[in-house]
Amino acid sequence: MATNSLQVELVAADRMVWSGEATMVIARTVEGDVGVLHGHAPMLSLLTDAVVEIAPASGPVQIATADGGFISVADNRVSILSEHILLAHEIDVEEARVELDRAQSLLGVEDDADQRLRRAEARIRAVEKAS
Repeated sequence: MATNSLQVELVAADRMVWSGEATMVIARTVEGDVGVLHGHAPMLSLLTDAVVEIAPASGPVQIATADGGFISVADNRVSILSEHILLAHEIDVEEARVELDRAQSLLGVEDDADQRLRRAEARIRAVEKAS
C-alpha cells in the first residue's frame, strides 16, 4: 500500500463491490458525514441510506450508494458493509425516479416509505454526482 493511502473495501451481502487503494472516503453515518484520511482514528459506526464517495489513489472518484450498514476504520483500512451497495454506473436513474414517486405517494401510509424515499433519493444523487 502506498504511503498516505487507505485500503478500502465496499462489500454488499452478495458481492465485493469495490476494493482498492484510496486517499479519502466520505460516508454518512447516523452521527453525520465523516471523511476518512490516512491515519484516521479507529471507528465503527452505523451508516444511513446515502451516497459514499471514494477518491482512489489513481483513477476517477467512485460514487456509490449504501442502504445503511456499517463503516469500520482501523489501521488505514476502511470497510463499508451493507446489504445493498450500488456503484453510480449500476443505477437505473429512471427506476430510481419511479421508486421516489412511489415512496412519496406512500408517505404516511406504509411504514417503510421514509426508508424507500431516502434510498431512491440517494441513488439519484449518486448518479448526479458521478455525471
